[in-house]
Amino acid sequence: MVRTVVVIPTYNEADNLPQILDRLHTAVPDVHALIVDDGSPDGTGELADARAASDDRVHVLHRTVKEGLGKAYIDAFRWALDAGYDRVVEMDADGSHHPEQLPALLALAGDDDLVLGSRWVPGGRIENWPLSRRLLSRGGNLYARLALGINVRDATGGYRVFTRRALERIDLDGVASHGYCFQIDLVWRALQAGLGVVEHPITFTERVRGESKMDRSIVTESLTRVTGWGLRRRLHAVRELIAHHRRLPSVRATSHIAVPGPAVR
Repeated sequence: MVRTVVVIPTYNEADNLPQILDRLHTAVPDVHALIVDDGSPDGTGELADARAASDDRVHVLHRTVKEGLGKAYIDAFRWALDAGYDRVVEMDADGSHHPEQLPALLALAGDDDLVLGSRWVPGGRIENWPLSRRLLSRGGNLYARLALGINVRDATGGYRVFTRRALERIDLDGVASHGYCFQIDLVWRALQAGLGVVEHPITFTERVRGESKMDRSIVTESLTRVTGWGLRRRLHAVRELIAHHRRLPSVRATSHIAVPGPAVR
């Protein structure tokens, strides 16, 4: 049997965690869940421990320092690989990602290495977002697509399935992104590694309970890092072009210019 674990990062998600776990195991009873808690002061970690004590499908990874989404996922990926899981899922704790759509994403993981739940492909939907958030998300994804030269409509989404092969091929040690730019980073690394990446439409619903973790620093980090990656990509392309030009065979130059003479009769 293919072993799957759903990674759910948490920080102050005590109001949302029980519901998302109930929905997850109703939709896909056999999957395991790994709650990665960054020392939530609202008791989320203790709630996760209690759930794990009563359900062997639930595991908890406690982190004492809040280091950002990217670091939480990297720690979870390493935990999942060490534990022998075949597929690792990213899912938010706030209900914005519908567990009921997970079976469709998992079905695609047999043919592709990274399955992206996409809000911006045909069939994808967003519920309860103001126009400003829609424009920010669409603009950020367009910028990433142009800067990095990738044909991905939703590189910033956080509902995705990695195969074990994908996580082993991606250089996790080289990932320095901490915020939501982490999602773009992993998509780009997967494509550079030659992995199969596919997008599947999902419905994304803005959280009902709790506070969003999105702030200006996350947007700034994403813009800065994507710009840097894009500039390095173009610099690499220029260097490759110069190196290719130097490898071309040279043509001997001569000062003699042939002039057509009179026709020979």
